[in-house]
Amino acid sequence: MTKKDAAENGKSVNRSQAIRDVFAADPKADSKTVIARLAEKGVKVSPTMVYYVRSKLGQAKRRARRERVAESSRLTASKNPIELVLRVKDLAREVGGIKHLKQLVDLLAE
Repeated sequence: MTKKDAAENGKSVNRSQAIRDVFAADPKADSKTVIARLAEKGVKVSPTMVYYVRSKLGQAKRRARRERVAESSRLTASKNPIELVLRVKDLAREVGGIKHLKQLVDLLAE
């Protein structure tokens, strides 16, 4: 079905969404495979568009990963990592050194 045929049927073809759908079904697909699968459906796309949409998908994944890391760091007790290191060093001094602190942590991990 061509874009014109789809528009006459009341459906518009969003080529970018069609590319995203192919990548959702097969994330490892190369651009030639994507173009061939969409050509079977009557959607014509260029390799440049496939590469562009793939890069935007990767960008969205990286952004989501950064947001998850930022959120987890907000949930920690200490906002400042230097403060956290200083507190660990103080704790190590209290228990008799870093070796003893490590032994305690190993015992707790068991």
